[in-house]
Amino acid sequence: METMKKRMLTGSKAMAEAIALEMERDPAVFVMGEDVGKYGGIFGSTQGLFEKFGSERVMDTPISETGFIGAAIGAAAEGMRPIAELMFVDFFGVCMDQIYNHMAKIPYMSGGNVKLPMVLMTAVGGGYSDAAQHSQTLYATFGHLPGLKVVAPSTPYDIKGMMISAIRDDNPVLFMFHKTLQGLGWMDQLDASVSHVPEEAYTVPLNKAKVVKEGKDVTIVGLQMTMHNALEAAERLEKEGIDAEVIDLRSVAPIDKETILSSVKKTHKLIIADEDYLSYGVTAEIAAIAAEEALYDLEAPVKRIAIPDVPIPYSRVLEQFVLPNADKIYQETKQLLNEV
Repeated sequence: METMKKRMLTGSKAMAEAIALEMERDPAVFVMGEDVGKYGGIFGSTQGLFEKFGSERVMDTPISETGFIGAAIGAAAEGMRPIAELMFVDFFGVCMDQIYNHMAKIPYMSGGNVKLPMVLMTAVGGGYSDAAQHSQTLYATFGHLPGLKVVAPSTPYDIKGMMISAIRDDNPVLFMFHKTLQGLGWMDQLDASVSHVPEEAYTVPLNKAKVVKEGKDVTIVGLQMTMHNALEAAERLEKEGIDAEVIDLRSVAPIDKETILSSVKKTHKLIIADEDYLSYGVTAEIAAIAAEEALYDLEAPVKRIAIPDVPIPYSRVLEQFVLPNADKIYQETKQLLNEV
């Protein structure tokens, strides 16, 4: 029997397909945001939806994040399932009250009587010279806030499955997608931004990390671009006889402690790589989890790789200098193993 050819999609196409499937399945699902209509979202996350569902279910909004995110919260409180796009995560400052004090807190403050089944999707990540106000990831800014589920998928397969899970969830979900992993033609397209995506609807859990490469010598935890960087570093390390285990975090809140601790107890060494700022971030949180719950399993101090505590530079040379990459992960791993 001839093997069927795998269906390959970019991250952006996988996301738009997930939303379309849920809009077909549930008339309560609708989309709103800046340039999500005919334009299809500046990062392609809503391409083709306007033509399929029309302007009543795919709504272009004025440039007022406070207004349309507030409207999405109200619609969710009334039983609809809105998907709102905050174009860049960096723009959260202008609508911080809606996200921090309403979206995250209304279900709790109502004693669970008001559900907010909504998705706030937003673009994260640097690497293409978009400067300090358009290049952040800010995973920890939202992971730190009780009341939100925060996810950051790394592959087109997970983007589709986690978006479907997010839309179906009765809790507010912040869905962070990395621009570089959208597979857009006007950016440097990576092989990692294209992968096999089944045609049918399927779900991927919003609270589980994934071991993407098994190994016995060291655990490397990454998410989105740093997971792909870690895989590249692991390939290089393998040629030198070092067997690294790579974990894709996938969920920032909650963090899947079990998968991380189980790996650390096997490898006894831990490196965490993250495209957020170094201080008070995801790398610090995972290091604390390891220190509190697996200290005696560690044979060396935990290593952290993240953006130094500086605004992300516009200059390409400086931006590349501050961003994590495969070589930094490789070098830190070598250093860690030499210290043991």
